[in-house]
Amino acid sequence: MHKKWRLVTLWMFLLVVLLTTACRAESSELAEPSTLEMEAPTESIDSIDSPQENLEPDYAYTAPLTGMKVEEPAVKRPVAVMINNAPAARPQSGLSHADKIYEVLAEGGITRLIAIFQSEGTTETIGPIRSIRPYLIEIGESYGSILAHAGGSQAAYSILQNQDKPYLDEISNAGPYYFRSSDRKAPHNLYSSLDQLREAAVKRGYSEENKSPVYNYLEEGAQVEGEEALHFDITYLTSSYKVSYDYDKSTSTYLRSVEGKEDIDADNGERLAASNIIVLSTAHKVLDDVGRLSVDLTSGGDAILFQQGKAIHATWSKKTGDLIRITREGKELPLVPGKTFISIVTNVPPLDEHVLIRTP
Repeated sequence: MHKKWRLVTLWMFLLVVLLTTACRAESSELAEPSTLEMEAPTESIDSIDSPQENLEPDYAYTAPLTGMKVEEPAVKRPVAVMINNAPAARPQSGLSHADKIYEVLAEGGITRLIAIFQSEGTTETIGPIRSIRPYLIEIGESYGSILAHAGGSQAAYSILQNQDKPYLDEISNAGPYYFRSSDRKAPHNLYSSLDQLREAAVKRGYSEENKSPVYNYLEEGAQVEGEEALHFDITYLTSSYKVSYDYDKSTSTYLRSVEGKEDIDADNGERLAASNIIVLSTAHKVLDDVGRLSVDLTSGGDAILFQQGKAIHATWSKKTGDLIRITREGKELPLVPGKTFISIVTNVPPLDEHVLIRTP
């Protein structure tokens, strides 16, 4: 009996030795360089597509005021906010979220910004917010916007109140939805947010439906023809309102500067940039001793469209209930998908004297 168990134990020992030897031999064969070379991939790692390259979002929706693809439908009614552009009001907050920004003269040679928000922005601070004028109403109204402002000229109040416009005035009907910042002096410290303004609009019973006209946009990969314009300046009436743009090929946008300083959003430190810059000239008329203006937004005139590092000389026109349209030889010029800035200057002197295209 004992001999039998010894034999069994011996056979088991020999079996373990044989298996171990076989495994070592197999491991040795797998480690042979010649075998590794035969099994190596024929393509280098660099030539294989990175998984991250296939993770680009393919959004199904398009923002109506930018032509950009977005994750969810952009269906909210636009809000046009009157933004203070005095030197003491800079840098402003929230402008990097605007779909369109207009810059136009107000009294005394200063300019005012009208920021049109539709596809972006929620709780971010917007401002400083200032007063409204009749031609600013006309700009905001062309997008079917709710108008956000603090005060206004007598003529502007007459239009707002007698024509039943959708407006949110910090002074007369929406004060609780605005706030004052302690880090600046009045009148350069009044702010709000899109969430607050939209809440105020609901409180006032204004429609939330978006009925804004839209622009035509270039198809992906399309290139425009025009004069090279990688750098240019726009001059209003004083040096405090000299605006410069520099084309960034990596983003296909123009980066904005004011008085030689980068124009940034105080909320997030982001430099203001746009895919399209439109400069147009029109008649301005001084109305009173304060210097309040009327600005002709219907007669049309000369325009320059800057996009893709090129300048395209064109004309502008505007029909009742529509946006300002840029045309050349009778055909509307499409915009590059992205944000658009529109500068409105006087037609005396002519447009070319307001715009200087610089070479590096």
